[in-house]
Amino acid sequence: MEPIVVEFDIRASVEHAFETWTARCTLWWPRSHSMSGANGFAVVFEPFVGGRLYEKSAGGEEHEWGEVTVWDPPSRVEYWWHIFLDRDKATKVNVTFTAVNGITRVRLENSGFEIFGDAAGPRMERVGGAWAGITRHYRDAV
Repeated sequence: MEPIVVEFDIRASVEHAFETWTARCTLWWPRSHSMSGANGFAVVFEPFVGGRLYEKSAGGEEHEWGEVTVWDPPSRVEYWWHIFLDRDKATKVNVTFTAVNGITRVRLENSGFEIFGDAAGPRMERVGGAWAGITRHYRDAV
């Protein structure tokens, strides 16, 4: 099964693009795609392999979203991704940041949907649409 791929170019350094994706994710992640759905949440990437990816509500409640599997700043971050799902339904998200002629090419691949069996196709369609919208917020924040 082919992964979901979202690829685009931005006018920013690779370092800035990586930092905005990871350390500044709170600035651009839409509330509509958070687990709490409330204002004032933070998105946290713990910056190391094995680090957690989670949402922290304004009240301090934590919601697990995933686990960092590759931390290679500023060129790549990869993580298990299970927002809204149990850990055993995690897919893999791989985001690369590549300098190309004075811009940065960002490529997101989300794979591993085979775990959903017969529901993989509809799930991929929904998740692909979500990534397309979410990455627009990211591009605006960069």
